[in-house]
Amino acid sequence: MKYFAGLDVSLDETAICVVDEDGIVVTEGKAASEPDDLVRWLVATGLTITRVGLEAGPLSPWLHTELRAAGLPAICIETRRMKGATAAMAVKTDRNDARAIAHAMRVGWFTVVHVKTAESQELRLLLNNRRTLLEKRVAIDNEIRGTLKAFGLKLGAVTVAAFEVRVLELLAKRSRLLAMVRPMLAARAALRQQCDVLHRMVLKAVRASAVCRRLLSVPGVGPIVALTYATGVNDPARFIHSRDIGPHFGLTPRKYASGEIDRNGIDHQGRRWGCARSARAGCADLAHARPTMVRAEGLGHGRRQTSRAASRNRRRGAQTRDHLASHVGRQHDVQLEAGDRRLGIGLALTR
Repeated sequence: MKYFAGLDVSLDETAICVVDEDGIVVTEGKAASEPDDLVRWLVATGLTITRVGLEAGPLSPWLHTELRAAGLPAICIETRRMKGATAAMAVKTDRNDARAIAHAMRVGWFTVVHVKTAESQELRLLLNNRRTLLEKRVAIDNEIRGTLKAFGLKLGAVTVAAFEVRVLELLAKRSRLLAMVRPMLAARAALRQQCDVLHRMVLKAVRASAVCRRLLSVPGVGPIVALTYATGVNDPARFIHSRDIGPHFGLTPRKYASGEIDRNGIDHQGRRWGCARSARAGCADLAHARPTMVRAEGLGHGRRQTSRAASRNRRRGAQTRDHLASHVGRQHDVQLEAGDRRLGIGLALTR
């Protein structure tokens, strides 16, 4: 007899249900949302459980990893499919949800979700924290710009480093406004300082990763895009086809056809994975890049060419080949997104 368990995880308690291969409920209960408590509860049943299912959520990576380490066949499943399976339930409770998950484990009506490694999750946390501080700093900049306009004070085009100096110049004769804006400038300076700390950690992680160093050889790819792409893929073996990576990052096809008009492109939609659109655009280049395209001078990803562009490229063919050949095997220092700082990475650009 085979047995299947379903876990409906919440912050404090987890509802548990175990059914047999005929769909009969064997036992139900609750346990604290801690790996040790869940393992103790399942082992106490004395049953050999074939599959233990839990929906993807904030605690799922932690619980999944610990349950697997304890020898239990834990599976993290996709939530939207389970929502469709339980949409017809008249009464929705944690107990009924756990029972539905157990039945899904029994009949195999679920989609397995890949759980990233602990290292990948740590790097994603680093990227998200850096992005959060950066967004807060930009929000403060925009708030100061907008509020000062009401008093006729225009900052104009100014760099990030010169922003505070420009604000102080405008408020030199407005002591009352200066007293109100100075706390905002202090918070902004603290955000900049801590964002620089996280950015240096990102550069250190990129320097230590052979995969990221190789991705930096793709034209237009910096350390943020390289690390975001590497942690997003995590395990390349989970993609059957390389063309599946683009949709995984939300790069879905776009088409407009009307009469004689037929345009194809890429739409930046799909699931959000915590990176800016610029990083997503960089990942688009990575998703479409081929080994022959990683050269000293970037050619971009493959695309259709007009007849005029094709003829122009044919005329320049000999010059382009000579230009590329002169850079093969040359070592370059790749400038990263850290102002004047450079990362000491020598990349051998080969065909």
